[in-house]
Amino acid sequence: MTASTNKTSPKRRLLLASDRTDHSSELAAILQSVGEVETVATSQIPEKPDQLSGVVVDINLRSPESVQMVRNRMRSEAYREMPRLFVLADALHHGAMQAWALGATDTIWRPFDAQGILQRIRAAFPDASEYDETDRGKSLNRGVEAAHAVMVKIFEKLPAGQPLKFDDIVQAETRILKAIKHSSLREWLTTVGCHHHASYRHCLFVTGFAVAFAQHLGMREDDQRRLARAALLHDVGKAFVPLAILEKPDGLTEEERAAVRAHPRRGHEALVAQGGFPAEMLDVVLHHHELLDGSGYPDALSGKEISDIVRLTTIVDIYAALVENRSYRVPYTRLKAFTIMEEMGGKIDQQLLQAFRPVAVGIG
Repeated sequence: MTASTNKTSPKRRLLLASDRTDHSSELAAILQSVGEVETVATSQIPEKPDQLSGVVVDINLRSPESVQMVRNRMRSEAYREMPRLFVLADALHHGAMQAWALGATDTIWRPFDAQGILQRIRAAFPDASEYDETDRGKSLNRGVEAAHAVMVKIFEKLPAGQPLKFDDIVQAETRILKAIKHSSLREWLTTVGCHHHASYRHCLFVTGFAVAFAQHLGMREDDQRRLARAALLHDVGKAFVPLAILEKPDGLTEEERAAVRAHPRRGHEALVAQGGFPAEMLDVVLHHHELLDGSGYPDALSGKEISDIVRLTTIVDIYAALVENRSYRVPYTRLKAFTIMEEMGGKIDQQLLQAFRPVAVGIG
């Protein structure tokens, strides 16, 4: 039968591979609203896919048999560059590590939110007719401008006594999320990397990595916004540290080092006094230099005392610092920076770090 070429024909052809096809019926119904869907058992994944837009894999990621089956069936050259979306049991499911090892380009999770899934599908398997390419530059510029405006309020207006409001952060986040989603992390980093103000540049790097990581993990949009806010604000306390210390090209004195180490508490105190900031944002501001083994500061927290959002922010904060230009050293390569963090062992969440690998090492 000849395929129809009228305007109502599906724009995408998706393969839904499942180790329990009956378990995937709800997902198949959702996918059908954005394209033509063929559901197959993992043992029936074709070796040579025919004009597929992408693959959605819905398997038990804790099952060695299911994982090995998918790995074997999708190892051919034809699948190498094909987008792969994996289904997780939940947003923080440790199966995410296995999904990335199998070449995931994005993830979704149960219980399904139809609208959220459709957004993830459109992002994972883009259809050129849905997005005007000329908007990429506009979205990027608007996002950077919005983030820059927040930096001005943090580092210039706040120390001068002008209030920083939670709404100031909220107003910027939508443009930032859109900029990174519709352009790329690489373009974001290139643009903000030209910034002459190192403190601005670092916060914008951390924000870019945090948002890209959240989108890579398939987090719901509300969680992406939470991470964008936390990243923008994490170093607010540095607004109270003299610029001469922050950008000093050689080693710091003990007094200067103490001034820098005081920035988490100073930022926390400023936001508490201001009022209106969520507890988790205050947590990130105060604790993003804490380490899992208790060797961090200012409160020497350890293990379960450190929240997930702090753990994630700490990882992107450390990574951003390593790959940035600094006045006292040249930047590390992406791979070297990631290796250094692996060598930190139990100081940081190594499972979360491995989930960050595709974002860190394979910046797109």
